[in-house]
Amino acid sequence: MQRRKFLTGAISLSAFPYHLFAGTTKKSASDVIELGPKKVKVSRLAMGTGTNGSGGSSNQTRKLGMSGLSELLHNAYDNGVAFYDSADQYGTHPYVKEALKKVPREKVAILSKTHANTYEEMKADMARFQKELGSDYIDVMLLHCMMDPDWPERKKGAMEFITEAQSKGLIKTKGVSCHTLGALRTSAKTPWVEVQLARINPAGAVMDADPQTVLSVLKEMKAAGKGVIGMKIFGAGKLRHRADECLQFALAQDCVDCFTIGSESIAEFTDLTKKIPAAAVRG
Repeated sequence: MQRRKFLTGAISLSAFPYHLFAGTTKKSASDVIELGPKKVKVSRLAMGTGTNGSGGSSNQTRKLGMSGLSELLHNAYDNGVAFYDSADQYGTHPYVKEALKKVPREKVAILSKTHANTYEEMKADMARFQKELGSDYIDVMLLHCMMDPDWPERKKGAMEFITEAQSKGLIKTKGVSCHTLGALRTSAKTPWVEVQLARINPAGAVMDADPQTVLSVLKEMKAAGKGVIGMKIFGAGKLRHRADECLQFALAQDCVDCFTIGSESIAEFTDLTKKIPAAAVRG
């Protein structure tokens, strides 16, 4: 598989065509978005819980612990951000379950992700996820970290189970997250995909290709009626010193419905919710 070389070290945004930002309107973290063809209601900002997440933990779980992360999720809900982005890989299902003790389940959207390949693996994952989350249903279920362009063939069994679970109301909408351009292009052409989690920022940091190339694929997805959730908005932390520009860029894209960012404190979350409206009106 051919691998692209992307920016490393210091990243400059000075050469980016900021005319692409034109046309932004008033937007906020708590705006309600109807995501994808199933029109699942989510907030514009999703609470990412998987910063540097692997092996069943993340920055959020390591730094905040059970009480701290659940408090952060409570605070988000109290401020209108009711979209929780979790995954098996992050080990954050029990933390979301703890938060749901004080947050009405039907008032929040929960996203999770699976590495299952076969029907039986996905069946087992679904049962475990329901128990870990303390919820009979999951709003958004994604196949996690697709890299091969032929992923629909490898994931056929898991996709079959997810479709069945969706028909029973156990999953509201389904899709994938991608980590290569080939996988992303396959996703755009795959009718099974209703929601795409895609890496997007103005510098091409930790992305599948340069911004213009990725945006062209995301526009194709939107034209096909798919929902798009942006991730790596700050380039996995490489662009946090340019947060305003990154938010301005993400908010200006009609092909990005909403985005996930992993705050690691209430103060960081509060600052982010203040930056979003300001960034949205600069175009």
